[in-house]
Amino acid sequence: MLTKDKNDVRSQIEMLSLDELVPENHLVRKLEAAIDFNFIYDLVSDKYCMDNGRPSIDPVVLFKIVFIQYIFGIKSMRQTISEIQINTAYRWFIRYGLNEKIPHFTTVGKNYVRRFKDTDIFEQIFIRILEETVNAGFIKADAVFIDATHVKANANKKKFDKVYMEKEARNYQELLNQEINEDRELHGKVPLDMSKKKQS
Repeated sequence: MLTKDKNDVRSQIEMLSLDELVPENHLVRKLEAAIDFNFIYDLVSDKYCMDNGRPSIDPVVLFKIVFIQYIFGIKSMRQTISEIQINTAYRWFIRYGLNEKIPHFTTVGKNYVRRFKDTDIFEQIFIRILEETVNAGFIKADAVFIDATHVKANANKKKFDKVYMEKEARNYQELLNQEINEDRELHGKVPLDMSKKKQS
């Protein structure tokens, strides 16, 4: 039997919470459960004035917006903000209500230039989140994929700066070292000395 809805529910007022609109198995719920983003406040505390000035946008929100862009493969910050405006799961993730105005797409860029440029805050956040996602079981080290796309470099060989930096251990270095030593013991060999040596 053909049924035709007579009532237009688009302007109907309903009482519900944002939490009810996000499916229980949505990725943002899993991320929120696995990662405690509050560590970001300690990392950026020296970049904000604590007792005066105009109230800022929550720094955790700014980093969560960038997180949404990369996790869900959105191409630009402008498009990311547009997606957050209409996606209830993204709003839930950054803790913005349905009627709250989402920050302008230039806000993230301006904060990067004015507050976070020439710092390693993004690197620290990335490393911490990577550690927590590994601990939560989101990332497995049993397979490695390498992109072999050929891209022609646009570099001036006459202009460069020499910068010396400390080399840091790879994300899975400890796991790799453990596997190497287990294999050596299995073959009757002495375990390797895995003490960390800083190089530059």
